[in-house]
Amino acid sequence: MTDFTVGDDGFRFDGKPVRLLSGALHYFRVHEEQWEHRLAMLAAMGLNCVETYVPWNLHEPREGEVRDVGALGRFLDAVERAGLWAIVRPGPYICAEWENGGLPVWVTGRFGRRVRTRDAEYRAVVERWFRELLPQVVQRQVVRGGPVILVQAENEYGSFGSDAVYLEWLAGLLRECGVTVPLFTSDGPEDHMLTGGSVPGLLATANFGSGAREGFEVLRRHQPKGPLMCMEFWCGWFDHWGAEPVLRDAEEAAGALREILECGASVNIYMAHGGTNFAGWAGANRGGPLQDGEFQPTVTSYDYDAPVDEYGRATEKFHLFRKVLQEYAEEPLPELPPEPKGLAVPVRADLTGWAGLGDVLAALGDPETESGVPPAFEELGVDRGLVRYRVAVPGPRQAYPLGASGLRDRAVVYVDGVRAGVLTEESGTLPEPVAGPAEVELWVESLGRVNYGPRLGEPKGITGGVLHERQYLHGVRARGLRLEAFEAPGAVAALPFGPVEAAVGAGDAGRTGLFRGEFTVEGAAGLGHAGLELPGWTRGFVWVNGFCLGRYWSAGPQRILYVPGPVLREGANEVWVLELEDAGGPWVELGPGVPVRAGTPGVVQR
Repeated sequence: MTDFTVGDDGFRFDGKPVRLLSGALHYFRVHEEQWEHRLAMLAAMGLNCVETYVPWNLHEPREGEVRDVGALGRFLDAVERAGLWAIVRPGPYICAEWENGGLPVWVTGRFGRRVRTRDAEYRAVVERWFRELLPQVVQRQVVRGGPVILVQAENEYGSFGSDAVYLEWLAGLLRECGVTVPLFTSDGPEDHMLTGGSVPGLLATANFGSGAREGFEVLRRHQPKGPLMCMEFWCGWFDHWGAEPVLRDAEEAAGALREILECGASVNIYMAHGGTNFAGWAGANRGGPLQDGEFQPTVTSYDYDAPVDEYGRATEKFHLFRKVLQEYAEEPLPELPPEPKGLAVPVRADLTGWAGLGDVLAALGDPETESGVPPAFEELGVDRGLVRYRVAVPGPRQAYPLGASGLRDRAVVYVDGVRAGVLTEESGTLPEPVAGPAEVELWVESLGRVNYGPRLGEPKGITGGVLHERQYLHGVRARGLRLEAFEAPGAVAALPFGPVEAAVGAGDAGRTGLFRGEFTVEGAAGLGHAGLELPGWTRGFVWVNGFCLGRYWSAGPQRILYVPGPVLREGANEVWVLELEDAGGPWVELGPGVPVRAGTPGVVQR
């Protein structure tokens, strides 16, 4: 029987010592038809293993509505065909710069601060989810001839809490569900994190981007024996909207990788290939040393300055890492697969149809509710998308400042149908006072839920109230528009589109809405990718042939959205643009695509 074990002297495969040379590649951030190519790239870099998280919220957006858990199994089958091992990190919390750290909004909305603790009701929904998911892993363990060699219990728990009862219960649940391969935890190489996140009897691993010798010294204080492993070697970093892109020098990163290997340790390169936060699944952070400060939403690209870039191409970092890893290989490394081809000839897609945002909401939105105070997105069951709040200012009364307390994250405000401004968490009051009577609309979008730190699971929408002077305005009508509503067959085709010229004559209402158009592609079958750009547009989402590429935002740094080649069709292709703030000229541009960081100065991550 094939076996993989963790002993005092290291990892062993069928009794022989092995070193894990792993790379992170998340199946949910890569188009399924591109898995094979990206896995081949990892093998060519010199890796023998691949690691993936599992996002609970992607697979169970609403309680009991489980979707395509088989995607994990299909990915693990692709890993096996590629000749690699697999490390699976099922959470239930994953961080990963993913919306809400992978926890569904119905979970955090219901349990609040009880998530990731021993709370019996929280544990019950985790157990039900794991019993649904884990057969995909159990039947593909190495002892059954599959690729899975390690499974993680929770994720970086020491950065969040210290509930040892919860962690030990979760490890026991994994065993009850049939996981027999070794279990592990991963935390920062700091005493309080390893104390809070480790479980007796489970392999503890460390996450860092540099300083391997120092990091492993701390780990050894908590785990005197057993293999050393950096479970997340941060070879790059992610970007936030409105901030400078983050870069890491390739030579310096290769030196940090070499230091890990010189320590005799195993490694998981995070990320080996980052991919893309399609369909608005990007998460967010809070700034400050304790991650409780300024709101920082994450961009759509998850390129991560990784050795295999968002477009599937080998970077300088790839070749330097390959050189380092070749020194630890017993045989010559595999050749690189062919580089994916980009769109050779730029294409302009003219947008010829327009449906106002109000019409889109009327056709695709949830039923409107009325309550005394504004309901949060979680109360409305909205994960990704926006909510229109409507409230009356009684009158007659003089003009007073009007704003929203507890706003998360951004609201376009109309007073009696006239646009009055944009509110944010930092700037929650309109520039001009409002007199009564008046009808106020606040179109609020979640820019991504916090995925790390003490403010994990914080609600979205207007979480305080609408204030006129110091007085709360009650009797709030709310209606959600979910991104997934656009995925329903025929939903967009049924919208009341008019000519795009109608948007110009619609005043403030014409600055937002759903725009659609077409473009032609020749030789689509051989394309690996294209890049889509929206010059002059402000903020919203884009779909190509019904596939949501993700959020665009003029705040930058990302200017080009990645279009997977398998999404494109030979001949006519359709594009939809949902603009939420201020539309540009009625066209979008497609070209070969440029990585978000290419040729751009930025912050250097160490």
